[in-house]
Amino acid sequence: MIDLHCHILAGIDDGARDLDEAVALCQMAVADGIRHMTATPHIHPGRWENRRSSIEPVFQQLRQRLAQEQLPLSLAMAGEVRLSAEVLALFAEGELPFLGQLDGRQVMLLELPHGSIPPGSDKLAKWLIERNILPIIAHPERNKAVVADIDKLLPFLEMGCLTQLTAMSVSGRFGEGAEHTAHAILAQDWATIVASDAHNTGSRPPILSEAYNVVAERYGPERAERLFVRNPAAIAGIELDA
Repeated sequence: MIDLHCHILAGIDDGARDLDEAVALCQMAVADGIRHMTATPHIHPGRWENRRSSIEPVFQQLRQRLAQEQLPLSLAMAGEVRLSAEVLALFAEGELPFLGQLDGRQVMLLELPHGSIPPGSDKLAKWLIERNILPIIAHPERNKAVVADIDKLLPFLEMGCLTQLTAMSVSGRFGEGAEHTAHAILAQDWATIVASDAHNTGSRPPILSEAYNVVAERYGPERAERLFVRNPAAIAGIELDA
């Protein structure tokens, strides 16, 4: 399995507190059957002042440590970019980190506020698409406006945005609202990938297998492979064994 949303870099957001915890998260992921992780620390102006150039040295530190540990896990870096006006400046400065590419476009993990979809959100998504950046909406099933009405996603889907569900929502560990909404999105076949959004080894672990099994049982093994392996591999540029 391939995990394209996790907070495993040490000390730069509300994920891993230090390098030892970062390594522990990676070890847990490998034990769960994850072969690749893309670290996506929060880029949230006013709260987490991360950007591509500041994330890079922290990422390299973890990469070197994993090499020393001889952990069979490939690693890449991106960011979970909070929807804000500052995105325009980060783009102009070349400081937006991307998950990879799809159909010739850069793919960026875009986070909406948890409580709402602010007016103009679709306009920012359109602005990104016009600049050859394809937003993948992070955990829409946990957004209160989407929980109330999944059709709130339609403007984003109609312009071509992708979606990422959280594994713990799919498996029912994020509460009934997130679970119900995740499965409503799955029933419509609107999900592009499922990722862990891991923050720690306790309440927010890097575990995908439980959700994989739920998807395989309810929607078939082909869908599980697509959401947990093939689609994330395509975005991250990972070659799969034939």
